[in-house]
Amino acid sequence: MGGEPVQHECIPQAILGMDVICQAKSGMGKTAVFVLSTLQQIEPVTGQVAALVLCHTRELAYQICHEFERFSTYLPDIKVAVFYGGVNIKTHKDLLKNECPHIVVGTPGRILGLARDKDLSLKSVRHFILDECDKMLESLDMRRDVQEIFKLTPHDKQVMMFSATLSKEIRPVCKRFMQDPMEIYVDDEAKLTLHGLVQHYIKLGEVEKNRKLNDLLDALDFNQVVIFVKSVSRAAELNKLLVECNFPSICIHSGMSQEERLTRYKGFKEGHKRILVATDLVGRGIDIERVNIVINYDMPDSADTYLHRVGRAGRFGTKGLAITFVASPSDSDVLNQVQERFEVDIKELPEQIDTTTYMPS
Repeated sequence: MGGEPVQHECIPQAILGMDVICQAKSGMGKTAVFVLSTLQQIEPVTGQVAALVLCHTRELAYQICHEFERFSTYLPDIKVAVFYGGVNIKTHKDLLKNECPHIVVGTPGRILGLARDKDLSLKSVRHFILDECDKMLESLDMRRDVQEIFKLTPHDKQVMMFSATLSKEIRPVCKRFMQDPMEIYVDDEAKLTLHGLVQHYIKLGEVEKNRKLNDLLDALDFNQVVIFVKSVSRAAELNKLLVECNFPSICIHSGMSQEERLTRYKGFKEGHKRILVATDLVGRGIDIERVNIVINYDMPDSADTYLHRVGRAGRFGTKGLAITFVASPSDSDVLNQVQERFEVDIKELPEQIDTTTYMPS
């Protein structure tokens, strides 16, 4: 999970304790928003439930509980537990009596049952979170349960709601639970991915690429850089050239066995080498926290490929820089498509580029 757009947009508000209603495609890191902001704010008191997360299925409840556990590894005082139907209720009652969690994740039916029977006290809840809120509020039975549970929590608390889709009908229902919420709609993942990224292009001839790349690698400050090329042979060749020029470079392409690729990828991820030359094979699914520059040595074949390549820089809330070499009319076409489709304005690389725009301070 990277520093997805949702996190850039929501976490600051969420940590300030504001009510947040956030619509974002699933898989865009919204779980991390409420997990991190809740953990950031929680002051654990023994025997008190400080945060309640409701969702509509057991699987999701289980998954969210796991995320809390994953992120709270360094907060040993914080206990998390998950409650849903289909488990003997006595097990849950015992757990609440003997090992009361600070964070409760669960499905509405079971949570309400435990609260009604006075086994689960909600009077100290500071954070009330609904994930996939539309799914819960659209079903009238579940909505009733959520409202009952809501009434058992203090008036003064933070409410956060998340969903992949928020229909016009459900929005007002959500807002009834909140006070002047910050509304965040992350519709187009692309615009947001490219949002925190400084992007430039350089017009040059094919034969000038190597010389220019050398100059850039000398001039730029970087933690790690990924250089994308369009073919296996070009990847191998460019890597060889960089190594000969004493750059700490390694190369990954589809001409290698999966095993060899993984070994190299791991080495790069661990920081043994600072430069990775790669074909598009690597464009998707790289998560390397230290990559803050991506160079398109060869222009990607489409706007989508461009997004997948440069989306690698500046993830995890780090700043990033993307530089693209434009060496032909068809390269220019793709660059124009990128600008139109993602509504970004990509300018020519200036003589002097300010390091603070793409290096973490």
